Amino acid sequence: MATTDAEIEALALTVMRAWLAGDAKAMKKVTARDMMIMIGTLPPQLLDRPSFLVAIERGFTCTRFAFREVFVHKHGKAAWFVAGAELEFQLGAKVWSGRFLVTQLWRCGTIGGWKLADLSLARLDEGERYADSIRALQLWT
Repeated sequence: MATTDAEIEALALTVMRAWLAGDAKAMKKVTARDMMIMIGTLPPQLLDRPSFLVAIERGFTCTRFAFREVFVHKHGKAAWFVAGAELEFQLGAKVWSGRFLVTQLWRCGTIGGWKLADLSLARLDEGERYADSIRALQLWT
């Protein structure tokens, strides 16, 4: 089955909408059993699928999201989704918001189709000082 960037982007939106709705059942349908989420805190924290599904029902809620720059790259039966995003989370009484890098690794199985295998969230560094320096290294510019 040929996969398009639009299919993976639609699946990424499905994940975020399920999180926004606090819908663990919908999230379970699109995630792999061995899915892991890495949260870019200091130090970074990991949640496995069961922990994440319970967390979205019990206080780790996404209250707002907007994807900005989106990149999808297919690798055989896997696809890598990367997006700059404006996100807002509620962690109990704490609000965590700002610009984030969202990465998702999708795997295509023979049963069930595409499933989210890994999700990472990391705050983005403010300012363009580093982005300009990295852009200068690109050979295609």
